[in-house]
Amino acid sequence: MNPREDKPQSRAKALARLGDGRLHDLLVVGGGITGAGVALEAARAGVGVVLLEAADFASGTSSRSSKLVHGGLRYLKQGRFALTREALRERTALLRDAPGLVEPLRFILPIRRGERPGKSLYGAGLALYDFLAGIKSRTWLNAEAVAARMPAIRSDDLAGGWDYLDAQTDDARLVLRTLQEARALGAVALNYCRVVGWLRGGDGTVAGAELRDVVGGEVVSVRAKCVVNAAGAWSDGLRRLIGANAKIRPLRGSHLLFPQAKLPVMEALAFTHPEDGRAVFIIPWEGAVFVGTTDLDHREDLDIEPAITREEVDYLMRAVAEEFPGLDLTAKDALSSWSGVRPVISSGKLRKPSEETREHFIAEESGLISVCGGKLTTFRVMAHEVLHHAEQYLPLLKYAKPGAIFTVKSPPPRPEEWPEELYRRMLGRYGDRLSALIGCAAPGELSLIPETQTPWAELRHACRHESVVHLDDLLLRRTRLGLLFPRGADALLGAVESIARSELGWDEAGWRAEADRYSDIIRRCYSVPESLAGTSSSKTCSL
Repeated sequence: MNPREDKPQSRAKALARLGDGRLHDLLVVGGGITGAGVALEAARAGVGVVLLEAADFASGTSSRSSKLVHGGLRYLKQGRFALTREALRERTALLRDAPGLVEPLRFILPIRRGERPGKSLYGAGLALYDFLAGIKSRTWLNAEAVAARMPAIRSDDLAGGWDYLDAQTDDARLVLRTLQEARALGAVALNYCRVVGWLRGGDGTVAGAELRDVVGGEVVSVRAKCVVNAAGAWSDGLRRLIGANAKIRPLRGSHLLFPQAKLPVMEALAFTHPEDGRAVFIIPWEGAVFVGTTDLDHREDLDIEPAITREEVDYLMRAVAEEFPGLDLTAKDALSSWSGVRPVISSGKLRKPSEETREHFIAEESGLISVCGGKLTTFRVMAHEVLHHAEQYLPLLKYAKPGAIFTVKSPPPRPEEWPEELYRRMLGRYGDRLSALIGCAAPGELSLIPETQTPWAELRHACRHESVVHLDDLLLRRTRLGLLFPRGADALLGAVESIARSELGWDEAGWRAEADRYSDIIRRCYSVPESLAGTSSSKTCSL
């Protein structure tokens, strides 16, 4: 990838090549983790890949999750042993192949006297969880040990707690690393390209797509031997274009992010909500702590960016107050919030959202292969199942076999400014592209942005190499600065401006338009909930 590959003129050239009439091998629609995984595994098999994303890469569910790479302990209670085993195997693979990006995370599960299920039943579940993972991670802690590791936790009826292992990631960067690996193998990936219709072959089956470039407005036809619909919560909209019935039940999950000084939790905590018994997590992440998640039917237009509601804020705050009554934490203390819409497969039954399966669904309809549902953790499993369906169109895919998820061929020397832990983190996020990141840094830009683990050079590298179109791409997904600081990190915008304008070619008016757009998105879609004028209705923000 050359230093200016993602500049507007290169984007225009890429669009022109896509629409020049040639027949591409595989067209993937959807730039979240599922589509990125399909693109990577297909490219590894030697197939030519084009991936299109209607908004920004990872801008949907794949940047708004609970950041967990896990087997799903609660799925054992539902009897979904195969799903849990599959996810735990992938958790092991990601911990092995993506160190620094996917990291172990220890949880404490408090047990209270008189509550059900109690120590023995939870212990049996965790024993099965460990067995399916092929490890032994669980340890029983007495009440004093739990209180020592969670100093602010309610202790009056605490019997003890289970300590067990899972893992966490930066979900958006996991998507970007996956796409980076696919591009290195020749895949073309373009964001802000919306599919507006399907092309049909002589037999009436899907043979490509008509796309609209959201940036420039051009309409381009892309022909392909095989088309995969991996648009997540939006997949039903694309399936409706061929007359298929809906399969998705969109469910919204929302989170609140707090400074660690306000919510002093140094290890992850799993517990059940006092009102409905749903699992709630309090998790340290990127130097802050978030609380989540909710699980509600999302009835708004999917093309309107979701945001947390007043009811969800109250629900999460009641959970925190139950476990940490002495903190006197309020929603005004939150740095930010985020909400994502899960593409959960509908059972067609009147059941609670949390009772719906998190397993995935793959269907071939009129030549269109659609993959829906699933989990962040199992993206590679889903990718290979999709490629198996695609073998009839692309015989080369029969050679696609799971291997190492990520590899680093030529790690650069560690900069003297970076300790080993930071170098590991950066290598996990960028792999072989880390040399380019270090190389593009201006003097002083290898130093960290205060109170973060983000070097200034990440901003410059993202602008130069990672298809940044808008300011929110840079501050909410390429980096997470917009979540980690109040008001979307408005205090950093002066420093960001000098980098973004020089790399992206924005003049003063262009920068002001981007800053105003970004501030509006933050205010309406990622804001501190107490600032929302007391409304209990859903806030929305156009993508």
